[in-house]
Amino acid sequence: MKSKPQTARPPYSTGEIAEIIRAEKHGPPDADPEIIYLLTDSRQVRFAGQSLFFAISGPQHDGHAFLEEAYRKGVRVFVISRLPENWEGADAIFLKVYDTLAALQQLSRHHRAEFGIPVIGITGSNGKTTVKEWLFQILQESYRIVRSPRSYNSQVGVPLSVWGMRDFHELGIFEAGISQPGEMQKLAAILNPTIGILTNIGSAHDAGFSSREQKLREKLQLFRNVEVLIYQSGLEELDRVIAQSGLRTFTWSTHQDADLYIREIDWNPGDTRITAHFRGETLHLRIPFSDAAAVQNAIHCLATGLYLGLPPEQLAGRIGQLSPIAMRLELQDGRDGCTLINDSYNSDLQSLAIALDYAQQQRGESQLSLILSDILQSGTGPKQLYRSVAELLHQYRVDRLIGVGEKIHLIDDYLQPAIKRNFFKSTGGLLAELDQLAFRNETILIKGARPFAFETIALRLLPYTHRTLLEINLSAIAHNIRTFNAFLNPDTRMMGMVKAAAYGSGSAEVARLLSFQGIEYLGVAYVDEGVELRKAGITLPIMVLNPEPVTFSSLSEYDLEPEVYSLAQVQALAQYTRTRGSVIRIHLKVDTGMRRLGFMPTDLDELIRLLQEHPQIPLASVFSHLAASEDEGEDAFTRDQAMRFNDFYERLCAALDYCPLRHLLNSAGIARFPQYQMDMVRLGIGMYGLEVCGELQGRLRPSFRLSSRISQIRPVLAGETIGYGRRGRAEKDRKIATVSIGYADGLLRRAGNGRYSFRLHGKLAPTVGNICMDMCMIDVTHIPDAREGDEVLVFGEELPIERLAAVYETIPYEVLTGISGRVKRVYIME
Repeated sequence: MKSKPQTARPPYSTGEIAEIIRAEKHGPPDADPEIIYLLTDSRQVRFAGQSLFFAISGPQHDGHAFLEEAYRKGVRVFVISRLPENWEGADAIFLKVYDTLAALQQLSRHHRAEFGIPVIGITGSNGKTTVKEWLFQILQESYRIVRSPRSYNSQVGVPLSVWGMRDFHELGIFEAGISQPGEMQKLAAILNPTIGILTNIGSAHDAGFSSREQKLREKLQLFRNVEVLIYQSGLEELDRVIAQSGLRTFTWSTHQDADLYIREIDWNPGDTRITAHFRGETLHLRIPFSDAAAVQNAIHCLATGLYLGLPPEQLAGRIGQLSPIAMRLELQDGRDGCTLINDSYNSDLQSLAIALDYAQQQRGESQLSLILSDILQSGTGPKQLYRSVAELLHQYRVDRLIGVGEKIHLIDDYLQPAIKRNFFKSTGGLLAELDQLAFRNETILIKGARPFAFETIALRLLPYTHRTLLEINLSAIAHNIRTFNAFLNPDTRMMGMVKAAAYGSGSAEVARLLSFQGIEYLGVAYVDEGVELRKAGITLPIMVLNPEPVTFSSLSEYDLEPEVYSLAQVQALAQYTRTRGSVIRIHLKVDTGMRRLGFMPTDLDELIRLLQEHPQIPLASVFSHLAASEDEGEDAFTRDQAMRFNDFYERLCAALDYCPLRHLLNSAGIARFPQYQMDMVRLGIGMYGLEVCGELQGRLRPSFRLSSRISQIRPVLAGETIGYGRRGRAEKDRKIATVSIGYADGLLRRAGNGRYSFRLHGKLAPTVGNICMDMCMIDVTHIPDAREGDEVLVFGEELPIERLAAVYETIPYEVLTGISGRVKRVYIME
């Protein structure tokens, strides 16, 4: 299977790229810089002088809007479909094409065609990324591999992945995903795979196709030129459609007619044993997982390895060592004021760049330290590899490097003197000296290849904490923001509400994400929340909903903008700013029917007089709050609110010499009343995938996950009682688990006595007896594999928070804001 590459690429000259994508070149006629990196996101500029920025337009964004940002960061070459107006950068080069996405794909097709290496193309409804990463783990000792970073499998992700091909690679492993007809043909032309893997066909993206069979036929387009397709046979529709395609196949199945016959599967927790037959030989192997999806993915890898000709004994050994795929970065509070970003399961150049990008996003004003192992990446020589690593450290302003391994000291020759550095031969050597490194009030990124077992370092840097965790999925929040953005006009701004510590999730961490996602305003409840954000380095404009006169000095000092809802407030702010000689921008709250806070039409004349007399309190915006935007039965009232608001706003603007921003819509209103978008909308609980209505049903992702651990399991005999007040009673012999969460953590007593059930090993376990202050009891009699230390899910994607809210007879808002501060928050970036 090994084949020598035909060329060493990139760099490409700008002129070469212009010819490949058939672009009109605009800019300095003699300039022809070399391009190594491709960009589609102006927030992720790494090596600007060697980068080409594609201004890709889509339903939710237009890349042309970010040309200036990319230029400010040093990018000088751009692929565009329209020339920017009033451009001041004379040294910029523009390559003008009809379709920038098509140009990116054409450039990637050309790049792929210059390499003669075999490529494994993977598609399916689920498991693509896991199969790709596990194949890399299994095959990396036999091949020098290029693969998709993360789950880069889209119309943009695939060409960016293929661009990573270099002269030293011997095998490519890429995944491809589609959501509608016509997409796979484009990806197939880019990848041109020689081996295909179909992981499975499930319900994912069914909505984009007329039938499951149509989706399957579309996916099979990826394999039109492969020498073989590897898949699990035995499903009638799948076998029929693949047979009709005429593709040569290599199958595995529990049926004897497959190329790889899986004779027996012995399921054990975390240790599945398989007996298989292949070409007359019996294979025995262990898979260190016990869920059906993981076993299916591992057998796909086994079949691929056998097809490639790897010795069965060698394959069995490597599969037995498979490690979980780290699909996420974890951010949490560490000891001594540190913030810890844990990515301690893999380390290569691509994943290091991704992790550094996230660390840069979250570090605020703090120092950034990197704990990095040897990078186990074959291909380029070690000196070139660590020169590239050093460039990344400089790009992301790393302040301190702690290196672990035999080769990482090679980076020392390429580091700028300002970067502090320490090197250790082994993880044990670092652990012995860890306390002497004196980490204080800094962001620490832990990035290690699996053999270095860096999880032990992460544990040492964490404080001893409660076993109950609230996970906040920042990737899900980002997805939800993009989903809401799809409902907005291009010029409509968005305010992200992070009041009440971002609904219990933690304001600063979420605010940094919102800033990165292009949110233009933040909203908080109280001044001290705004001050906390400013101290955390947040620079976005911040509206404060409940300012008090005693906080006026903080408003001015920290550049916060108060909501005002009464004439007395306006007068007090006017007097304060006049006395101090300061300016404070204000947001005017109008009461259109909520009857909570706000100005009434009868206040308008006096309000106008005060604003005209006091220009030092200019209006930043005028807004109101919809009382029932989610309720179809109250739509007439909502429309009446909007009419009242517009009347108030028009009268106000007519009297002033300027028109401030207007905003009326909350999360539910964004989807249901697009005609009232005005200048800005306010995104609150919907950002977290909660309280979904209308067209948003099924499109948002839950962002919160609350879990705890079993502290003890004990038998309880029939007739015995459990818990305070003896409210839990065993009618028969039972097995009871004590879980480390109670009402002091936010699990109310209403959840006790069987009214609520947790999720354990995929089954529901009801509460028994009263909820205690720090713990509760659940019945695990029907879950024989329950063990002390097992995770118990309180709510999350598999157990919606709405169920707990229903038990409490309240709404998810109250559940979230009631979670105690002692519950550890962990921030996840997938």
